[in-house]
Amino acid sequence: MIIRYERNGKVKHGWMVEEDHKVRVIEGDIYKIHTAKPIMTGLELPLDEVTLKAPSDPSKVVCIGLNYRDHAAEMGIDLPKEPLMFLKPSTTVIGPGEPIVYPKLTQNLHYEGELAVVIKKEAKKIKAADADDYILGFTCAIDVTARDLQMSDGQWTRAKGFDTFCPLGPAIAAKLDYHNLRIVTRVNGEVRQDACTDQLIFTIPQLIEAVSSVMTLRPGDVILTGTPSGVGELVPGDEISVTIEGIGTLTTHVVADVQRK
Repeated sequence: MIIRYERNGKVKHGWMVEEDHKVRVIEGDIYKIHTAKPIMTGLELPLDEVTLKAPSDPSKVVCIGLNYRDHAAEMGIDLPKEPLMFLKPSTTVIGPGEPIVYPKLTQNLHYEGELAVVIKKEAKKIKAADADDYILGFTCAIDVTARDLQMSDGQWTRAKGFDTFCPLGPAIAAKLDYHNLRIVTRVNGEVRQDACTDQLIFTIPQLIEAVSSVMTLRPGDVILTGTPSGVGELVPGDEISVTIEGIGTLTTHVVADVQRK
């Protein structure tokens, strides 16, 4: 699995060797496979000597709302007839263990565990049948939401767009059968969401077709595929994790904004 890590002030990609607790160093840009192919070096580093970063550094995060029937039901909203899209800015993205900051502007912070798709090459007006050719892999995500602002604003930009509101990680599973993956979200060890990706209303190829018909996807961009039922509140001090089979577990925690009253 592909990771992105920091060591001695430098950020690089590597290949995680979980059984040995090591990372194999990759030199070069993993997205420039046609112009400057990245090199898998023979150098291995102990995982405890590196700091895991978000596995992708996207120009944008495209999110899909209400893509599980049970989540639409719990929110009291009719099923969408086409994918409901919104954006998170790149500044929302954080990596494993980096804290979610509870902003002072909200009183109702929620988690939404999701499967995320990482794009490997520029994608514009792609057909669903060709979508797999544009997927680098998959990772875990948390779509953090200021629910009170979402309801009051109508538009979702503020509710979804605070810094730290998109944890990603821990790694990108480069080859994964994504059609029936179990996704489990826990808060303080308690299971809050437990579902499978076979419950998606719009499939991942359909999402890539829909999104790329609106905007050009760049290498490293991320699509969040929606959350199942069981969303709920977070408070400072909570630990939250999302586990997706074949990928691993993304874990982080919530801290209060130092300016929070």
